[in-house]
Amino acid sequence: MRLGRVASPDGVAFVSVEGERGAETVREIAEHPFGTPTFTGRSWLLADVRVLAPILASKVICIGKNYAAHAAEMGSTPPEQPVIFIKPNTSIIGPEVPIVRPPSSERVDYEGELAVVIGRPCKDVKASQAKDVILGYTVANDVTARDQQSIDGQWTRAKGYDTFCPLGPWISTDVDVADVELRTELDGVVTQRSRTSLMLHDVGAIVEWISRVMTLLPGDVILTGTPDGIGPMIAGQRVSVTVEGIGTLSNPVVDK
Repeated sequence: MRLGRVASPDGVAFVSVEGERGAETVREIAEHPFGTPTFTGRSWLLADVRVLAPILASKVICIGKNYAAHAAEMGSTPPEQPVIFIKPNTSIIGPEVPIVRPPSSERVDYEGELAVVIGRPCKDVKASQAKDVILGYTVANDVTARDQQSIDGQWTRAKGYDTFCPLGPWISTDVDVADVELRTELDGVVTQRSRTSLMLHDVGAIVEWISRVMTLLPGDVILTGTPDGIGPMIAGQRVSVTVEGIGTLSNPVVDK
């Protein structure tokens, strides 16, 4: 199932996205997408609605340096244990919403990533049981003010600006993400290409590690790390992140 969130002629709603590419329809979910969704009976053509970020998380937890090649391009060795940080939920935007470069930063980078969406409250989850608490997967861009990340030493400011967490286009509940391609394009040129099988810590290990620290709630989002090939974006460009089996998340870039 593909779960999304749209602005329709009747308001904002969670939906199920159905049909072949180019001819999709969306069916309105009565309340929320967790558990077994029920439907209102209303539906629209996907082309007639605006696709929003598929979820508004209480928190976005991110994994740093989870691909060895990315750690190397950052000038460091891969960490033995997952490194976690948090982006505020106010950084979340959906497809086609502009990424806004703040005037205080001279370099704003893209970081294409696979994102995990939690489906139920959980704590101290075993890696082998992580699939039981996951609603599904979506595509993310962990936008980063790279110069401020270097200056600050910790990453809250560099990662936390409004619009710095594009998510979408929807949540896929039945995709196997153990070994899928992740690709980022800047103005149509491929800049990142890797596979999730190259992550140092897989999804189960990540959920176990984070849930030892904090309770995860339905709709919380985990960004699983970016591969090598990160780079700067400037106003007027477009960045698109594709995860095989899920879809493509595309956003223009503007200056504030």
